[in-house]
Amino acid sequence: MSTVQSKDTVKLILQFLRENNLHRTLQALEDESSVTLNTVDSKEGLMNDIKNGKWDVVLKQIISLSIPPPQLVDLYEQIIIELVDLNEKGTARALMKRTDAMRWMKENQTDRYIQLEQIFVQPKDMYGQETKEARRNRIAQELVSHISTVPPSRLLTLLGQSLKWQQQQGLLQPNTAYDLFRGVSHVQKAEEDASVTKPYLSIKFPGKKTFAECAVFSPNGQYIATGTVDGFIEIWNYLTGKLRKDLSYQAEDSLMAMDNAVLCLAFSQDSELLVSGSTDGKITVWKVQTGISQRRLSPAHSQGVTSVCFNKDGTQVLSGSYDHTVKIHGLKSGKTLKEFRGHSSFVNAVAFSSDYTRVLSASSDGTVKIWDTKTTSCLHTVTPKTNADLSKGALNPVGGIGSQTVQSIVRVPRNMDQVLICVKSNTLYIMTMRGQITKSYSHHKKTGSDFVSAAMSPQGEFVYGVGEDSSLYCFQTTTGNLLGETKIGDAEVIGLVGHPFSNVLASYDESGHVYFLKA
Repeated sequence: MSTVQSKDTVKLILQFLRENNLHRTLQALEDESSVTLNTVDSKEGLMNDIKNGKWDVVLKQIISLSIPPPQLVDLYEQIIIELVDLNEKGTARALMKRTDAMRWMKENQTDRYIQLEQIFVQPKDMYGQETKEARRNRIAQELVSHISTVPPSRLLTLLGQSLKWQQQQGLLQPNTAYDLFRGVSHVQKAEEDASVTKPYLSIKFPGKKTFAECAVFSPNGQYIATGTVDGFIEIWNYLTGKLRKDLSYQAEDSLMAMDNAVLCLAFSQDSELLVSGSTDGKITVWKVQTGISQRRLSPAHSQGVTSVCFNKDGTQVLSGSYDHTVKIHGLKSGKTLKEFRGHSSFVNAVAFSSDYTRVLSASSDGTVKIWDTKTTSCLHTVTPKTNADLSKGALNPVGGIGSQTVQSIVRVPRNMDQVLICVKSNTLYIMTMRGQITKSYSHHKKTGSDFVSAAMSPQGEFVYGVGEDSSLYCFQTTTGNLLGETKIGDAEVIGLVGHPFSNVLASYDESGHVYFLKA
């Protein structure tokens, strides 16, 4: 990998200071770093100035350059000779007495210095065997060989090229504000909602038996992470479908990994941490930028961990499991802080309410439970029903669906009191934090098309559900109308996730594909 020399970095800064007339800062940095810029905007321009005897212009340019003494002495000697020839002896004597180049000549080429002094008394044969023009040309050639030329504004140009490269690699969204000092993009603003229907990209995991068990977009919209059946966790560029090689550990093929299949993933709110849960009941918290494990909870559950999420400040992890329990773990202590019991089957999804005072859990027992985070008491148990009295917003009683598994819970954007519930049936539901079903969305197909996962658009105007038939269904949130159906693939779909700001969805299936769709 190419490396940047610190001296070159200092030179870029020196050029920036010089071009912006910050001369005192420029001098201070040169003195402190012992680095000089030693560049001119144009070698040809400097050579022409020497050939034409424009000594005032030449001296202004070379004063900040680092030129070997012999070449610098040749230049000053020529200037002094020409000044004497023009009878400007006062100026010529000042250069003889006050310049470092002539002091060097006096100390190291004494005979030459004495001979030069003689021209003030006997100004004859001053140019020797060469003509004035020939001497100027020789001096110009020798002088510029020690000077490099750099196009103007190199620092800003290189920064611009770097940002352009990141955009081309999909590491930076076009027209996105970028914090150069921290090296991060500002959080994107959500796009206006549009119906997602167009597949534009896919990822295929190698091997016939390797596929993603889970996927999640980061809250800042920069990453999508996948966890696979063989235990690997990878961070992807969702615009190109390539691994994020700007993460050094992925560039070196040193991936985050667990001992068994990764069933769930979640980012912290600042997108800096990633938590994973596996089939052996273990939970690991990773630093995204380094790929290093920050905390391992082993075991967090007695059976596989099916769902995880962080609390607001990233100090706790909420988890659900095949062991029927929901837990809150403290990352500092590594201990279980709270435990919620009451489900009679697998817990498939867990989530905090927007104010973190409630915990929600979805289970294969057909229910969604709403818990008090502080006391762990169950406040509501909801069984979504296809015949619910939606107009009255009635609280649904327990037991009405039987074996219809509740698959997932998705927060509703811009309405933090509501969540989208995906039931393995032909209907999706909107539920409040008080356990009321307020809306339903159905494609009305009887068999072979039950929903397995759901997502929402960034602004919450569209509800998406993906069915067993590998079709994506799009509904209008307010009206409940089915707007469209898009066939994604042929294999059975495992999950669906939505980008937090862009009209982008990612669906992953048992064939090892991750499909990306956009509006």
